[in-house]
Amino acid sequence: MIAVLKPRKNQYRIYLFFPFYHIGGAEKVHAQIAKATGGKDCVIYFTKKSESEGFLNEFKESGCIIKNISACTDNKWLYFLNLIYRGIISGIINRQTNKPIVFNGQCNFGYKISPWVNKKIKQIELIHSFNSFSWIRMPFIKYYQQNITVSKQVINWHIKHYKKINFPEKLFDKFSFIETKIKLPTKPFKKDFDSNIKVIYVGRGTSDKRVHLAAMIAEKVKNLKLKIDFSFAGNVKEVVPINLQCNINFLGDITDEQKLADFYIQSHILLVTSSTESGPLVILEAMAYGLAVITTDVGFAPNYIKQEINGYKVSVKKNEEEIVNEMTEYLLTLFNDKNKLKKISENNIEIAKKYFGIEHFIEAYQKLFNTF
Repeated sequence: MIAVLKPRKNQYRIYLFFPFYHIGGAEKVHAQIAKATGGKDCVIYFTKKSESEGFLNEFKESGCIIKNISACTDNKWLYFLNLIYRGIISGIINRQTNKPIVFNGQCNFGYKISPWVNKKIKQIELIHSFNSFSWIRMPFIKYYQQNITVSKQVINWHIKHYKKINFPEKLFDKFSFIETKIKLPTKPFKKDFDSNIKVIYVGRGTSDKRVHLAAMIAEKVKNLKLKIDFSFAGNVKEVVPINLQCNINFLGDITDEQKLADFYIQSHILLVTSSTESGPLVILEAMAYGLAVITTDVGFAPNYIKQEINGYKVSVKKNEEEIVNEMTEYLLTLFNDKNKLKKISENNIEIAKKYFGIEHFIEAYQKLFNTF
C-alpha cells in the first residue's frame, strides 16, 4: 500500500541487496560487482548494520544510488519494520514500467523479498561459500533465474550436500561460477629480504577466522628472539587474548588503497588460520604483492597454494595446537632460507599477473547482467 500511495519517480535498471559495507572479503567482491555493473540508474540497499565505513567509498565510486536501511531492517526490537520494508521495496520493484534486475549478494533481506518480486522480473543470487546461507537460501532458490558462486568447488559442495537431503536436482542447473579477481599492482615494487621478516594477518575478527591462532604463532616465534615482526590489519585486537597482544603490532582497518599496497610491499609472509572460507580474497592480494602464504586448506587456497612453490597449506581438520605448531615450523623454514622465500615471492607475483587480473571478473559480470 505504501508503494502504491508513495510511488518512486526513479526507475532503476538494477536493484542490488548487500548486508554490509564494512571491511571484509565478501564486501570487497560486492563493491567490485557494483563498480562493474552499476551506475546512476542502479540502487544498492544495505540491510545490516556495518561495523565501520570500510568499503563504503568504493560502493559510492560505482555511481549507484546508496540506501542504508539497516536502522529499520536490522533491529530485533522493531522487527515489524523489516516486514514493512519487504513490502515497500518489493512493491516499488514490481511497479516499475521497465523491468529491472534484482541481485542478491548473500543478503537475508534479499532472500525474504524474493517470493514477492514479480515472476517476470529476473533475480540473480550470489553465494560465496558453503555456509549457513546454504541452508537459508533453500526455500528461495526457485525464485532465482541464476545462482552464482566463486568456484566450481563451491558448486560441488552444495550439490553433494543437497543430494543427501533429496533436494530437487533440476535446481542444480542454475548454478554457475565467476572466479574472484583483484586489481593488480600498477607500479613496480621491490621487496627487502635483508631486514626483519614481516609476518602479517589481514582480515576480520570473527570466530571462523581464528585470529587467536595467528597470535599464538606470534608468541611461539617471539620467544625464539628472531628478527621476525608480526602485524595484524583489521579490527581484531579485541579478539586476541590480552597476554598475546604484546607480540603484535595492531594496525586496525586499512581502508586507504595505497596504504594497503605499501603494507603488502613491506611484508613477506601472510598467515590465514580460518576454519572456513569462500576465498579468501586476501590470498590473491598477498600473492600479487609477492608474499608467501601459510594457510589452512580452506576456500580456494588448495587451488592456488602449492607446497613450497607458493607457500604452505595445513589441513583444517587438524586440531588448533597442531595447526599452530605446523604453521610455526613453515614460518621458520622460510625465515632460515631467504632464497626459498624470495623464490616463492617471485612465483606468486608471476602467477598473480597471469591469473588474478580483475578484467575477466568485470567482463563476466557485465555479460551476466546483459544476458537478462
